Amino acid sequence: MIEEIIRIASIRTEERIAEIGWFCDLCGGDTEFLGQTDPQRRSNWENTRNVLLAAEKAGFLNILLPTSFVVGQEPMAFASAIAPFTRHISLLVAVRTGEYHPPMLARSLATLDHLLEGRLTVNIINSDLPGLREDPALRYRRCEETIQFLRQAWSGQDRIEIRGEVFGDFSLPATPVQPYQQRGGPLLYFGGIAPEAREICARFCDVFLMWPEPEESLYATMQDVSARALAHGRRLDFGLRIHVVVRETAAEARAWARRMMSRFDEDQGAALKNRTQDAQSLGVRRQDAFRAEADDEGYLEDILWTAIGRARSGCGAALVGSPEQILRQMGRYMDMGIRAFILSGYPLQEECNYVGRLLLPHLPNARLGDLQGRRPRTRPVTPLTTGPLV
Repeated sequence: MIEEIIRIASIRTEERIAEIGWFCDLCGGDTEFLGQTDPQRRSNWENTRNVLLAAEKAGFLNILLPTSFVVGQEPMAFASAIAPFTRHISLLVAVRTGEYHPPMLARSLATLDHLLEGRLTVNIINSDLPGLREDPALRYRRCEETIQFLRQAWSGQDRIEIRGEVFGDFSLPATPVQPYQQRGGPLLYFGGIAPEAREICARFCDVFLMWPEPEESLYATMQDVSARALAHGRRLDFGLRIHVVVRETAAEARAWARRMMSRFDEDQGAALKNRTQDAQSLGVRRQDAFRAEADDEGYLEDILWTAIGRARSGCGAALVGSPEQILRQMGRYMDMGIRAFILSGYPLQEECNYVGRLLLPHLPNARLGDLQGRRPRTRPVTPLTTGPLV
């Protein structure tokens, strides 16, 4: 761990504050015991609706709706269905670039932003399309062109003019894709460990998302991405996607972590992990490498527990401890410059309640889009509200 934390020099949100978000199980995998499927917690409308509404009731300000070609629910469709049931929470909708043609993606997101009255955020995913193994250069170029289209569509200018190698040239009016949010539209969250991914985020996106790593590694990544953004005259915020096991005492938290692994089967855990599209990605392999450095119980740092990565792809570690321990560690992350957390735990709804009771009241929780003036205080004039129908 870093002995003396020094905040990175360049960050968009200067105030020591963070957007505290939760995770919704659209891709399946919610369970009481890691490495085991749980039919009672399957990814269906009733279960995921309950998780999301519990997160809103607990006070979370954002929630990630993930995407993958597995049994579960499509995030854009789910977001549209759940929007009328929500009042305060933002939806962080994952979008894999290439699955939507950019003009219609922009139109779908603008519609959803209106349904949510400005509470939409977008998690841009750059990966192979389902069933394909694609040239990385093609994927990154496709991703870049998609983001460029969204940025132009939401810039407030009258037309979208783009010359692209993947999607071709666009010359379109911006009116059909005008969002509810102003000053750049919904915030774009983006993650990826490869240099190309870091560069795309530095040039075009708003929040660089990371998975749990040792403090020194997180800090180095933040310094690199921040420097890349500054080279383009930009500043970013940083986010951390991480699991949490919090109980009144550290002993209780560690006991629950051991219980979660008590029925773990190596072969079944590997099968569940490898069913996802990103199971062999650079980021997942990096999580695996860090887990190999952990102690016999899976702890890489004092309360950073990596055993979760044996049974799931993606984010592969959790903070395990008492409220005081976890708040102290989250405070260290905020001191480094992290301004958004996407938390989760197993099972999702029960752990949401623990985190909401033991952690949320003690955290400086704020919506990043509101801090940046994206969501207007009064109803904006757009074609979907009171603007001209042209």
